[in-house]
Order: sequence, then C-alpha cells, then structure tokens
Amino acid sequence: MERLQTVKLKRLGLHEYLCSLPPAILDSLYEHPATCMAVFRELPELAKYYIMRILFVEQPISKAAVSAWVKVNAKQDHNEAVKSMCSLRVWMESNLQGSASTAFIMSSIFRRNLQKALVGGGEPWSSTAHLGPDKHGKDIDSLDKYASERWEMLLHYLVGSETNSTISQDIKDLINQAGLMKQGSEGGRSYSIITAKGFQFLLLDNASQVWYFVLEYLDWVRERGMNLVPILRFIFELSFSSPGKDLPTDGRDEHVLICLQHFREMGLVMQRKRKSRRFYPTYLAINLANRANASVTNVTNTRGFILAETNFRVYAYTDSELQYSILSLFCKMLYRFPNVCVLQLTRKSIQSAVVNGITADQILHYIKANAHPDMLKSDPIIAPTLADQVRLWAMERDRLTYRDGVLYNQFLAQKDFEVLRNYAKELGALIWENSSKRYMVVTKDGHDQVKRYWKKYKKETDT
Repeated sequence: MERLQTVKLKRLGLHEYLCSLPPAILDSLYEHPATCMAVFRELPELAKYYIMRILFVEQPISKAAVSAWVKVNAKQDHNEAVKSMCSLRVWMESNLQGSASTAFIMSSIFRRNLQKALVGGGEPWSSTAHLGPDKHGKDIDSLDKYASERWEMLLHYLVGSETNSTISQDIKDLINQAGLMKQGSEGGRSYSIITAKGFQFLLLDNASQVWYFVLEYLDWVRERGMNLVPILRFIFELSFSSPGKDLPTDGRDEHVLICLQHFREMGLVMQRKRKSRRFYPTYLAINLANRANASVTNVTNTRGFILAETNFRVYAYTDSELQYSILSLFCKMLYRFPNVCVLQLTRKSIQSAVVNGITADQILHYIKANAHPDMLKSDPIIAPTLADQVRLWAMERDRLTYRDGVLYNQFLAQKDFEVLRNYAKELGALIWENSSKRYMVVTKDGHDQVKRYWKKYKKETDT
C-alpha cells in the first residue's frame, strides 16, 4: 500500500481548476451564459462588485480609477479581487488610447453572456417544448432514488462488495486512472484492489465525492482526445438546471452525448433509454459547480446512523451494505443483525486503516458526519477520550519517518570513510552514519554529487 505521507487526494475547487486551463479553452467556455454565471459566483465578493459596476461599460478603466473604488485598508482585498479576475481572463490589462498608463477591460465575450444570464436575452439554453409532454416523466423522489442507487453501485465496486449491477469498462478505466483502484494479481489471476486514495475518497461526503470524480473525468476525457469545451458547458448547464425538469439531447455535440452516457451510469442524469431524446438531471448534478468549494466540516446530517461510545463500541443502525463495508475499513465487526451492526474501534483496526491511507481525522469526521441524532445532542459530538485515543493509535504509526537514501559501505580505510562522511555533512546530504562499521546513508538528491566527489578524491589519492 502507498504511504499516507505521499498519497493525497487532489481536491481542486472550481476556481483552481478553471485557472489551470489554457487561455483558449477559457475564452471558448465564456461563449455560454451558464459558464459565465458559474464563474461569477466563484469570484470574491469585491470582484463581483467590480463586475456589476462595469458590466455595461465597454471602454477600458484605468488602474488608478479602479484603485480609487476602495479605501486604503481594503487594498489587500482589492489586489486579491483583481488577481482572481485576471487569472480567469474575466479582466485583462490594456493600454489607454493615447496614454502610456495601463487599464483593465472586461472580456467582451464574458460581458455579453453574463448580461444574458443576469437580465435575459438571446436564445434559450435548451428546451424540450418541441418534444411535447413526456409520458414517462419522472418526479423528484424517483430521480433521487435513481441517483443514490447508481452512485452507491460505483462505491460498492470500490470496496469490493458483491452487487448484482456491473459498471462499464470506461468507468473502470477512469477509476484506475484516478488512482482509486489498482490492478493486482495472484496465482495467475488479475483483480482490482482499492488504493489509499480510494480509502480517502470513500470517507468524503457525497457532494465532495461527486466533484472529485467529475474533475478526474475531465482529465480522462482530455487524455482521450475529446473536446473539453462542450463537455464543461454541459456540466455548467446541468448545474443550473431545475429539479425534475427534462433537457433535450437534440443538437448536442457528439462528445457531449458520450459524456451523457457516462453521467447516466454515475447517476448524474437519468435517461430512460440510450436513444431517448430527453433526460433528467439528478440532485448529484444540480448545483454541482456551486458545491465544488462547499465545506465538508459542518455536520448537517440529521438522519445519521452511527453511535460511538466511550468504550470504543460503535453501533451502526443501517441495512446498507456499503456503510457496513466502509465501517469495516477502520472498525472490527463484532455482531451483525438485519438493521444494526456492532463494531469495535481497536488499536489494530485503526492502525490497519492508517496503513491503508486513512487518517485519524478522516475517521472522526466520518463518524461525526454520520452521527445518530442522539449523538448530535452531545457537545462535543465525539467524546474527547474516544477522539484522543483514535489519534494516539494513529500516531503510533508515525513515530518513524521514511526517507529514500543510498547506502555507502565497504570502505577500505577509516580515513576514506571520514573524508566522504564529512563532505556529505557539509553538503547536507548525510542521513545516517555508523563510524565503527563504516556505513553511511545519503539522500537520493545528494547521491550524484557525493559520488562525483568520491571519484575525484580517489583519483587524486591514487596518483
């Protein structure tokens, strides 16, 4: 298994992800009002004020004029707002006509489409009016149930649970590329096993899981040569759709139609048949962009199922196989009944979880986020004795620090050992030494330089 110190989930927000895109893609994205609205919502409050102030102003605004909009004690907020807008190419620097001074001008594409998003105008984003009423229409409850079932099916695959459903090879490839699972083999038989990233992914809340998976999907489609711009526009359109309202498939880009089938498998959209001309976004897709930066530390789950006691017993009031599988990642199963199971937090189970990449804080967050309503009445929710012991058990695995190094031994003379050791010390590359046995370990980064010095030293002493 990967060590926790080197395995971290890449959890970018929408702003960070958009900033990482090439300028040409950003400019193309702004040709759709939904994208402009999503970007506008991501900006700092002061940046939103600036945009609204000059939304209908087409000429450049001098830097001096913009700086005069805020007081001196707000300069830091001003600089952050300007930096945020420039990094997203919402604002761009230009020269004032007939002057050497610089100015800011809003992207004309962004201005035009944000105006449409805020005050209306232009063509409707999408409509199924030409298709007539849907005799197979879906209500919100059925869409929520469908989304939960499909997403849980993907999570079941991660934990290796036995389910009747299967997932496509494309989604399996995506999971492997995201580093959530990897291929193993035993006795000539290959199989997939969950990785440290996969364990951490399971302990995220639902909204964070979906956003992380969508980001990995966008990287995956780019590597396959698919056009990212229409797919991103499609995601933003889904994010601003209304619960229970259908959208058409007519006129969609071919890459968007492929994306639609992948999203259908993930539970982000519901389409009755592959050839149906309409589909329904589910709660997993609606407001997806707005939840990208949502905090996962607040406990708002009033339908939790976990009771954790100070004797380290954990009672899980659920019949979900998925929840049983997740709890088994850091608890020892004691008893299992139709609607409840009894588990135990032990030193061995916690340290086993740490080895697999799960941190103590992630375990405590999962318990807190799924705490039973009776447990939520306590303050703090998790007893300090329980939380402290979980952290102590986890810290026992961190008493040693692992560093890659190169071993030097078999010195013929003590003088040779001491010369090379002293050089490695001066270089800051010495990790460990044993003078009596003439052993020393240097860092991998310093190995080449120490090696060159040793060859030069031996050449000089041999002549």
